[in-house]
Amino acid sequence: MSKSKDFTLGLLSGALVGSVIALLYAPDKGSNTRDILSYRLSTYLDELTDLIDKLSEEKASISEAKRKGDLVVEDARKRAEDLIHEAEDLLGSIEETKKNVANSSE
Repeated sequence: MSKSKDFTLGLLSGALVGSVIALLYAPDKGSNTRDILSYRLSTYLDELTDLIDKLSEEKASISEAKRKGDLVVEDARKRAEDLIHEAEDLLGSIEETKKNVANSSE
């Protein structure tokens, strides 16, 4: 499981266990205890929803950064290949010029 799923499962399990313990040891009337639990559960759910939204946004940001990084790498690779071809052409021209100079001086 991923860390976010583990965290979510732990959060929900903790909320459930906390609710059961609260019901068992509640000194207040049942209706008051249920209201308190309902409020806490809705608060936990809101926090969980916010956390999931933030994680989704971070995942989208990471995916976008990876895509941009891949584009930069591909562009650098293409430029390097172009420079290599230019250097090979230049070396070929130098070799040709050397041969021409050597042939003309003979």
